[in-house]
Amino acid sequence: MGCCQSSLFRRVRENHHHHHPAEKQQQQQQPYHHQLQHRNNNNNLNQIDGEKESATTVVDPSSFSFSEFSLSDLKAATNNFSSEYIVSESGEKANNLVYKGRLQNQKRWIAVKKFSKTAWPDPKQFVEEASGVGKLRHPRLANLIGYCCDGDERLLVAEFMPNDTLAKHLFH
Repeated sequence: MGCCQSSLFRRVRENHHHHHPAEKQQQQQQPYHHQLQHRNNNNNLNQIDGEKESATTVVDPSSFSFSEFSLSDLKAATNNFSSEYIVSESGEKANNLVYKGRLQNQKRWIAVKKFSKTAWPDPKQFVEEASGVGKLRHPRLANLIGYCCDGDERLLVAEFMPNDTLAKHLFH
């Protein structure tokens, strides 16, 4: 069963009584990657290097921006898409690889899925579909926070969720 937006917003309003109005307004004006850092500092979410994580809170989807990332930023975050940063189930053998990385000046890990051009030949369609999925938010999903469409490169950027892949938990 799904979850309607009205129930999400009701929980958001209930959870926002802890925030000062000026802080909320300031947070909404910041780019998404700054909000991730703010969430990380305040809620102790997704800590680095295997430290214990706390539960996520429901967040108003309108308070997040979905961003276009530069290829150079994502290369820097993943050490130039180093094989050491691959977190895909089948490693380098997979067609569409997933890398773990960190954006500059951030403590929070991100996941970068790198698609082959054949998976998304039309850049306009890629951007439209990525933007549509980027609007979806759920506490049990890794939220899509951006994309990169640079030449033949097609990349999606999401919050990193540790503890291996779903496939590994289901089939191994």
